[in-house]
Amino acid sequence: MIANHAARRARLITRMQQAGGGVAIIPTAPEVMRNSDADYPYRHDSYFYYLSGFMEPEAVVVVVAPPDGSPGRSILFCREKNPEREIWDGFRYGPVAARDNFQFDEAFDHAALDIELPKLMADMPALFYAVGRDATLDAQVRGWMTSVRGQARAGVAAPAVMHDIRPLLDDMRLFKDADEIAIMRHAAGISGAAHARAMRMSAPGKTEYQIEAELLHAFRYAGSDFPAYTSIVATGANACVLHYRAGAAVLQDGDLVLIDAGCEYGGYASDITRTYPANGRFSPAQKRLYEIVLAAQQAAIDAVRPGATFMEGHDAAVRILAQGMLDTGLLDGAKVGSVEDVIAKGDYRQFYMHRTGHWLGMDVHDVGEYREAAAGVANAGTATETRDAKPWRILRPGMVLTVEPGIYVRPAEGVPEEYWNIGIRIEDDVAVTADGREVLSVSAPKTVAAIEAVMRGGE
Repeated sequence: MIANHAARRARLITRMQQAGGGVAIIPTAPEVMRNSDADYPYRHDSYFYYLSGFMEPEAVVVVVAPPDGSPGRSILFCREKNPEREIWDGFRYGPVAARDNFQFDEAFDHAALDIELPKLMADMPALFYAVGRDATLDAQVRGWMTSVRGQARAGVAAPAVMHDIRPLLDDMRLFKDADEIAIMRHAAGISGAAHARAMRMSAPGKTEYQIEAELLHAFRYAGSDFPAYTSIVATGANACVLHYRAGAAVLQDGDLVLIDAGCEYGGYASDITRTYPANGRFSPAQKRLYEIVLAAQQAAIDAVRPGATFMEGHDAAVRILAQGMLDTGLLDGAKVGSVEDVIAKGDYRQFYMHRTGHWLGMDVHDVGEYREAAAGVANAGTATETRDAKPWRILRPGMVLTVEPGIYVRPAEGVPEEYWNIGIRIEDDVAVTADGREVLSVSAPKTVAAIEAVMRGGE
């Protein structure tokens, strides 16, 4: 992937030059103390890693894009080589080895930022930087700008314009290449196997945290770096809490278990949700609602194709869910009207209150706008442009998104009691291909028959 990182930096230089040129500063994430002298597990910043492939802390990528179109440069600032610290903390590349191994034009000790950045910023028309993400670096950037402005009487100009670097990188990151898709497919495969393991290990009397432990074991044992997010393991009524975390609740005979969990592998996230019966067999009421959600998900997956809009899958899922709510009596047709009425008035939101998916990539809720830039709108891209003027984004090959409809039934007057406290969500990771779609998470058991077979001890 190192060649890909270098190519991305070259693409960024081109995009910066199209915007007039300048210098970009992209830091990695800082190390964060958990308590006392214990750190949180370190995870690099996604933008930084996307451009560098470098995983050490205390590092900054600087990209120089001359406004005259001449060749640009990419520079890495990282920790110095320090054999003594390596005894305690492990291997460090150091600037020389990092430059050569990660194909940078130049590399410096991280401590040289205050010396080198004012030189790099001098006479550049613009600074590309994400203000507000790192207060310490923000202060350094202000200092570098002040240093350059102090040279005005010598004829040196400071950048007159500041651009947020993130939109340029967001549009790059939104489209995954074949290598990225392969990594995400592998991450989804690890997570799919983890979901199957959780199903096999589940039984009445187990706790949510014990099932979470099975997921974490499967992730790490298969080579995953981290969970991509805090796993949701929710049994019974807890499954109706959308962002529930695994607790001490005991799986009860007759309850469903909802697991929303995915690993990170090679810097890329997977995101899968499965819902299954704690005792290994769906009740009639559970199966009825589950089949509605499964049909809604399939309709949404079928809507993922080049040329479709991001919201077509959501709309397809909502129609099936709304009809299912009427058919099962969750919604009283005599009171709410037809399925068109239910959709128009939003009555379905009593049982389905979130969108059907999101972008997926290096971050589990990945970067990228969900709406296109509006065509033919005056002052497009400024505060005078209304959000409603922008159509939903058109799906194109290389995009990856989740598809995750659900039904969550809290006890309420008029709602049949047989459905109370049933929470169901089914989520898969889907890549847009040239001729349609690929479900990357296909290995995770999903049909009623497949889930019940796994829980009986089958594969």
